[in-house]
Amino acid sequence: MPLYQLSINGKKYRVNADAQMPLLWVIRELVGLTGTKYGCGIAQCGACTVHLKGAPVRSCSFPVSAVLNQPITTIEGISNDNSHPVQKAWIDEQVPQCGYCQSGQIMSAVALLRDNPHPSDADINAAMQGNICRCGTYPRIRKAIKRAAATLPKTNGQ
Repeated sequence: MPLYQLSINGKKYRVNADAQMPLLWVIRELVGLTGTKYGCGIAQCGACTVHLKGAPVRSCSFPVSAVLNQPITTIEGISNDNSHPVQKAWIDEQVPQCGYCQSGQIMSAVALLRDNPHPSDADINAAMQGNICRCGTYPRIRKAIKRAAATLPKTNGQ
């Protein structure tokens, strides 16, 4: 098997993996970062969302060979102590019910707020539509995103 060097959460990892092995399994099984979850395996539910070069992607659908030399951020890379504003808001709003989809939800919310620090309801709906919560915590997710956005500095025009 080929040897791949990956940059995950700012740390370099060398892994032996089949070129077509999904990034999700490399992250979970070979690197040992288990915060990213397997949900559907077909990039539809969002549980496996990570950031690739800062953009949210479904790690179950990217072969490891397609992500070389690109920074990868997992839920573990957002903060090591739940101090990120989105994580704090998730806790304050008691978003999780079963919690399974939440790392993917948080990763999508972090990307949304990075690109649009003060989103409207329509912006939140558009950014989060690919993340499925089987427990239906969508109202709490929206509330948490708005809470996190309120902690961010206002920019000109917003």
